[in-house]
Amino acid sequence: MEENKKPISLIERMKQKAMEQKTYGGEYVAQSASVNARACPNCGAGRAEQDGLTHCAYCGFEFLSVELTDGINIKKEDNSITI
Repeated sequence: MEENKKPISLIERMKQKAMEQKTYGGEYVAQSASVNARACPNCGAGRAEQDGLTHCAYCGFEFLSVELTDGINIKKEDNSITI
């Protein structure tokens, strides 16, 4: 009867917390292995597939042609200059 009144040991509390913890990043989703890379259509150089990449680093081929217009916070000129 006295054993039921004993507090849980440090090791048992640590084990209990470990079992209650949720994994970081959500549940595991099984995916097959893949490579996120593309080749430049002009020179064939490999590059990591990234959103927003506009020019090939090797030959300068233009993947995306983007034309900026004046917006609320972004101007079509050089935006790195602060006033």
